[in-house]
Amino acid sequence: MSKKLYVGNLSYDTTEDGLRQLFGQFGEIESVVVITDRISGRSKGFGFVEFKEEADAEKALGLDGQEFDGRELKVSEARPMRSE
Repeated sequence: MSKKLYVGNLSYDTTEDGLRQLFGQFGEIESVVVITDRISGRSKGFGFVEFKEEADAEKALGLDGQEFDGRELKVSEARPMRSE
């Protein structure tokens, strides 16, 4: 079963390919997305990485607090979007 992780505090220069490479060392990745502003196209500083296997995602949680592209990553289990 797949599991999605939230990745925060990203550098504005971080790319989806960069995240795929970093998180790919923990297992097979289903999808990677860096959230961007609709108008400017600039990164909002966070994204999501979805692993095919839940166990691989659990291992990748160890990246929380690690430096990547000059920033200390915030990695946690993604929560469903709240409807307001």
